[in-house]
Amino acid sequence: MSWMLVRGSIALATLLAPLGAAGTPTLLELGYRQMYNLEFESAHATFAEHLRAHPDDAMGPASDAAAYLFGEFDRLHILQSEFFLHDDNFRKERHLTPDARTARLFQQQVARAQQLATQRLAQAPKDTNALLALMLSQGLRSDYEGLIEERYMTSLASTRKSRLTAQHLLELDPNCYDAWTAIGVENYLLSLKPMPVRWFLQAIGNSTDREYGLQKTRLTAERGHYLKPFAQLLLAVAAMRSKDFSQAERLLRGLNAEFPRNHLYAEELARIGALQHSR
Repeated sequence: MSWMLVRGSIALATLLAPLGAAGTPTLLELGYRQMYNLEFESAHATFAEHLRAHPDDAMGPASDAAAYLFGEFDRLHILQSEFFLHDDNFRKERHLTPDARTARLFQQQVARAQQLATQRLAQAPKDTNALLALMLSQGLRSDYEGLIEERYMTSLASTRKSRLTAQHLLELDPNCYDAWTAIGVENYLLSLKPMPVRWFLQAIGNSTDREYGLQKTRLTAERGHYLKPFAQLLLAVAAMRSKDFSQAERLLRGLNAEFPRNHLYAEELARIGALQHSR
C-alpha cells in the first residue's frame, strides 16, 4: 500500500468539508481523513506534526492512538468479523495476533493522552477538549482490550469510564456531538449480547439500551466532527443486522465516495448487492 500526504490545496479543503468547517483543514482533521482512508502512515505523520505544534494538546496522542487501533482493525479484519455479518468460516480464518510494535506504540499514546488530559483538567476542570481526549483514549483502550486482546471483562471497565467522561462532557457542552459516540456505542453493541449477559452487564453498571444507543449514534453521524464517519459506519452495521439493506447501502455509498481508499466500504457494498440478488 502506498501512502500520500497532501496539504494546503483548495481541492483538499473541499474534500475535507464533511469533517470540518469550510476553509483550510486543521492537522487533526487531515489526520482523521487519512486514517478513515486507511492511509495510516500519513495519518501518524500528520498527528506527529500536530503534536510538535501543540505539545500539550491531549487530542494529538489520542488521535494517533486511534490511527494505531484502526490500523490493527484493518490488518486483522476486526470490523468485518465482529461488526458485519460475516459467516463463521471468516472468523475461523482470522489470525488474531496483535502486532507487538503497534501494541506498544498504541499504549504509549493512550497513556500520553490520558496524562496530558488529566494535567489539563487539574488546571481547568471544564476544559472540553481535554475531556474529549480523555473520553476518546478510554474508548480506544476499551476497543483494543475487547476486540484485539479479547479481554472482555477488562474492556467493560474502560467502556464505563469512557461513557461517564462523555456524560460529564455533554453536561458542559451539549453540542459536542462526538461525545455521544461513547454512549451510543456502549448501548448498541452491548445490546447485541444474549439476555442473561445483558442482565449481568447492567448489574455491573454498563448500559445496554439498543434504541437509545442508535439514537445517540445518529447524533454523531449527523452532526459529529472527528468521529462522524465512524458513527455512520456503525449505523450501517446496525442497518445490515436488521436487514435494512437500502439504509446500509446509502450510508456505505456515502462513506465510499468520501473515503475511496477504504476497501471495507466497497466490500460491504458488494456483499449487500449479493444478498439482495439472492433474495
